[in-house]
Amino acid sequence: MNTLKLEIGEIKDIRKIRRIEQILSTKKGVHQVSVSASGMVHLDWSGDEAIKSEIIASVKKIGLTIRDIKDSTGNGHHEHHHEIASKFQILGENTELYFAILSGIFWLGGVILSFVDGITAYPSTVLFMIGAVLGGVFTFITAGEDVLRGKFEIDFLMLFAAIGAAALGKWGEAALLLFLFSLGHALEHYAMKRARKSIAALSDLAPPMALVKRNGELKEISIEQLNLGDIIVVKPNSKIAADGVVIKGTSPVNQASITGESIPVEKRPRENWQDENEINTLLPEHRVFAGTINGSGVLEIKVLKEAKDSTLSRLIMLVKEAETQKSPTQHFTDKFEKYYVPIVLLVVTVLMLAFLILNETFEQSFYRAMSVLIAASPCALAISTPSAVLAGIARAARQGVLIKGGRPLEDLGGLRAIAFDKTGTLTEGRPTLTHAIPFGKTTKVELLKIAVAVEALSDHPLAAAIVEGGKKELGNIPISKAEDLKALTARGIKATWEAGLVHIGNRRLFEELTGQEVPKEIDSKMADLESQGHTAMIIHKDKNYLGIIAAMDIARPEAKATLAALKKMGIKRMVMLTGDHQKVADAIAKTIGITDPMGSLLPEDKVKAIESLKQEVGNVAMVGDGVNDAPAMAKSTVGIAMGAAGSDVALETADIALMADKLDNLPFAIGLSRKARQIIKQNLVISLGMVAILVPMTIMGTIAIGPAVVGHEGSTLLVVLNALRLLRYEI
Repeated sequence: MNTLKLEIGEIKDIRKIRRIEQILSTKKGVHQVSVSASGMVHLDWSGDEAIKSEIIASVKKIGLTIRDIKDSTGNGHHEHHHEIASKFQILGENTELYFAILSGIFWLGGVILSFVDGITAYPSTVLFMIGAVLGGVFTFITAGEDVLRGKFEIDFLMLFAAIGAAALGKWGEAALLLFLFSLGHALEHYAMKRARKSIAALSDLAPPMALVKRNGELKEISIEQLNLGDIIVVKPNSKIAADGVVIKGTSPVNQASITGESIPVEKRPRENWQDENEINTLLPEHRVFAGTINGSGVLEIKVLKEAKDSTLSRLIMLVKEAETQKSPTQHFTDKFEKYYVPIVLLVVTVLMLAFLILNETFEQSFYRAMSVLIAASPCALAISTPSAVLAGIARAARQGVLIKGGRPLEDLGGLRAIAFDKTGTLTEGRPTLTHAIPFGKTTKVELLKIAVAVEALSDHPLAAAIVEGGKKELGNIPISKAEDLKALTARGIKATWEAGLVHIGNRRLFEELTGQEVPKEIDSKMADLESQGHTAMIIHKDKNYLGIIAAMDIARPEAKATLAALKKMGIKRMVMLTGDHQKVADAIAKTIGITDPMGSLLPEDKVKAIESLKQEVGNVAMVGDGVNDAPAMAKSTVGIAMGAAGSDVALETADIALMADKLDNLPFAIGLSRKARQIIKQNLVISLGMVAILVPMTIMGTIAIGPAVVGHEGSTLLVVLNALRLLRYEI
């Protein structure tokens, strides 16, 4: 199976999206088609290059602009084709709205004249006819294109109803129908444009030009001309033009456009940066992203990604692709309409023949049938779910959350449990000095000085944590250098410091060194620290025990508050999956509020744990880094990747990506999903409820075409405006 992704011009009408999907799904070799309003066509197809060429030709025949083509190999090229619909935008993108307004003016003029005494019906009829023509222009164009392809969609049915009303001499109702239908379309397009603008705004974040150092000179060039390894200069309060590593200067950078973080991140140089292949190992303080805003300092940045591969570019593309992934509700409404529309047409046909068995004229039967046709048209139903999905994905993207389609958007709101990877997700992902406990006459300052001096000679990860933490506590206090470091396998290290022999290590080291057990006071304190998940080490100089130092991979600062917020939202089961010892898992869980700590797990055990959770509670999310946790994320209902702004793998593998390396946005994402589910349900009630009210009333003749049109178009516009409330969602 091959995939083909086509970037096309924006599609204003969601109903047109469905027509495109229907047309392309019938083409040879095409298995599945999904189209988004912001201009992405995703096709699954099989066959040779000739089949692929036929598919592309079919898209062009529909009259769409093809801006970019990418196949399953990642290769692509640009194409250009003029969109047929653009030829009719003679007054700009709001041409349909202007035509609708003019149509309404002529219809209103006709209504006014019809109440003036002494004037024949002719002038008002002329105004109604002009109003009908103006209101029917775009409906006629769309219906004509559909008929030429053998399809009879809602535009054709509305046009047919208007022509039928005019044929019966009811020009006023025909004009009202086409006026309200075209006005509803135009306002619907305008409202949906707001949702698309939230996504399109991402494209405007990156500056078009960059100030680059070449041959000792500063030169301003287009960002598309930047090469890997170029050095760009970013002035204060200006946008950063490319993803890269800071090599000179310090400055706070506002990353809200990418990660959703409200507080600027202080950036500083990465010394001796050479290997571009290790880009994902860069710490946040060294790495910058295109589209973020520099603060008060001047930065020099080495370009690590071309413009087309930047995190911002990938985010924009993935958001557009996400819109093509339909939600479960959308699949349901599609199937419902598949059977609903033929049933409506059958009922309308029967009603047109009612004069054969009822005591009424053909004109009366036909008029009733047209009223029912308008009342039963599923416009609001067709747009109710995709409009909410589009708005939800757009709002999430602004907050630094990438939701890859309608399915994860809906599923996230139905979570019953969340499983977290420990290292790097709930914790910092690196050890930190937590305790320095002196014994006897030793002071804490002396203990730290010895620890920092000796551990500075070691390359062990724990040593780096002790040195960093110790220096932070000691401040500007001078530290003498240690010498002659020697590693003692599985026991610790020894070195010379200020003419004395220092040992740092575990109990075994000192039992061998002294021939005795370590003092009970030290042993008891070490046992207490170890039970809490700390790695504790004894410091000994010459013949004296000086104290204990301990390090631990500590919980993220925001972890406790985030888990408390999730609990408040009704997530009862919060599980931690880790390969660390169960005691370590229990200690971390107690600190931050995890309900089910599960330690000593292999990767395959994590997958089994997810499967077991799904059987117990239903929908389960797995939160991890998108790499080591990929198998467990794939088994979960929703896979959520942390820190996706720094990882291409995380962007690709997860259903939902939190761009910042923080948990803060998880409650927001779940809250947004729940709001989206709520709005989708409301829209279904509005759309189906209006049909349930209007259809019986039109069948019984209680209401005519005019009120049916008002109810029909009103419900369509209402569901769109209801969906757009998601753009303003705040937790």
